[in-house]
Amino acid sequence: MEMVNITIDGQKVQVPKNATVLEAARSCGVKIPSLCYHPELRPEGACRVCMVEVEGARTLVASCVYPVSEGMVVRTNTPAVRQARKLVVELLLANHPQDCLSCQRNLNCELQTIAADLGIRKIRFDGEKKSYPLDADNPSLVRDPSKCILCGRCIRACSERQGVHVYSFVNRGFNTTVAPAFNQGLHQVACTYCGQCASVCPTGAIVEKDDTAAVWQALSDPAKHVVVQTAPAVRVALGEALGMGTGSIVTGKMVAALRRLGFDKVFDTDFTADLTIMEEGSEFLDRLAKGGKLPMITSCSPGWVNFIELMYPDLLDHLSTAKSPQQMFGALAKTYYAERVGIDPKDIVSVSIMPCTAKKAEAVRPEMRASGYQDVDYVLTTRELARMIREAGIDFAGLPEEEYDAPLGISTGAGVIFGATGGVMEAALRTVAELVTGKELECIDFHNVRGLTGIKEAEVPVGDMTVKVAVAHTLANARMLLDQIRRGEADYHFIEIMACPGGCIGGGGQPIPTCAEVRQQRIKSIYECDSCSQFRKSHENPAIKELYETWLGTPLGEKSHRLLHTHYHPQKRG
Repeated sequence: MEMVNITIDGQKVQVPKNATVLEAARSCGVKIPSLCYHPELRPEGACRVCMVEVEGARTLVASCVYPVSEGMVVRTNTPAVRQARKLVVELLLANHPQDCLSCQRNLNCELQTIAADLGIRKIRFDGEKKSYPLDADNPSLVRDPSKCILCGRCIRACSERQGVHVYSFVNRGFNTTVAPAFNQGLHQVACTYCGQCASVCPTGAIVEKDDTAAVWQALSDPAKHVVVQTAPAVRVALGEALGMGTGSIVTGKMVAALRRLGFDKVFDTDFTADLTIMEEGSEFLDRLAKGGKLPMITSCSPGWVNFIELMYPDLLDHLSTAKSPQQMFGALAKTYYAERVGIDPKDIVSVSIMPCTAKKAEAVRPEMRASGYQDVDYVLTTRELARMIREAGIDFAGLPEEEYDAPLGISTGAGVIFGATGGVMEAALRTVAELVTGKELECIDFHNVRGLTGIKEAEVPVGDMTVKVAVAHTLANARMLLDQIRRGEADYHFIEIMACPGGCIGGGGQPIPTCAEVRQQRIKSIYECDSCSQFRKSHENPAIKELYETWLGTPLGEKSHRLLHTHYHPQKRG
């Protein structure tokens, strides 16, 4: 890589020739504040908070878009620079709601942090404030345009990362805002509810819909039996929101915290991840044997399911009919579990803790009432659970390690890797290969489907045939695969797609901020959980075996189809 020599605040450094001043400064430990900049999105230079002096330039420059050059001299901390930055932030604050204490992003707001770092203690400007209605008519996300600072991050995340293009700048001048086309609500446009816009928003302009009050109410109702399930990716992210290190594995502490919050039973979504493999793997083998629609595509990620229903309804026959682990759990909680413990399902409140905002929308789909009731009553994101733990005054780091309740808390390493891109595929291959051959695999670690490459391909021997698989994460990469299928160019047998970068570990409901390094650490922890598991294949889960033997029958049987499978349909919005 070609390097250039520059000087930043008197410090001589070598940096890549294609770097910006902001990247160069951060590489040598010089902190330049920014709001519109995001390391994983195209630089925009919109907010001007990152301005610096460059010797020879006639004005201050936006460091996030200004390229370095040989011999450049940069000053990031002059009186003119500090004054300019303060002026920009004061103008933003002058047109920003002053509700920090009640804002969902309080103490984790980039605008708030930068204002404090710049020493802004009062706002000199008292002008007209913009006021817009909340966009809260969908189950997953709340948009408050009054808190929008026009950084454009949500626009770029939705278009570049997801390829969905819901947002754009509308109007001009003082009336400029960010909104879907024709100022429609998210429920009226082709939004997948993936929440990646909320993950990159620096303020509280886009947040998850908060369901903590409803869950607190259920927990305080003595007539209700409240059960909770926790998704695989939550155990390696919750700690971050509660002051612990990136990727901390907090499974046991999370179980203990949930009991202290008042949940009657604490179960694991990994249990129904194992169940998903049994049903989805059997469906895949059935399609292979009977000439069914191939490639078969996984259906665990609701953001991805929304995407194909909205954008590629002609390809819905490729989707597995298996419900997601969340919804399989919800159906079992109010049927199998209710029968086992003798509780009327109307008195059971089923709560899930998910890394995903789209799970909130999935739970209220009319198809997800296999028990005769709404199978999952409330979905909380990782961030919402962290808020409840803090509200309850629980010393999370000091909690003991506790175990999940049986039987819906018994799981395998194959279930836990659902939280990472490639994990569903790897879990399926571990089981499918052994079901076909009847022989135990010598190695169950399928490294060729792991990692953060956008689209991964592999050819895996399964018995007498070679199964060609693909794994994609983010909806922009999903679009590439679907376009190949439409053109008849995809010769895969099985495809895994996750809506969010890195899979569920990078979900729209995970702690903020999330970047590639954070996702990589969470994935590392996910596979550590797998390697330490007593059982590492879904078909070896003793609780799953008992479920089929005593109650469910066989995979793809009548009861399985009724409770654990569904049919997806085209969505028409916008």
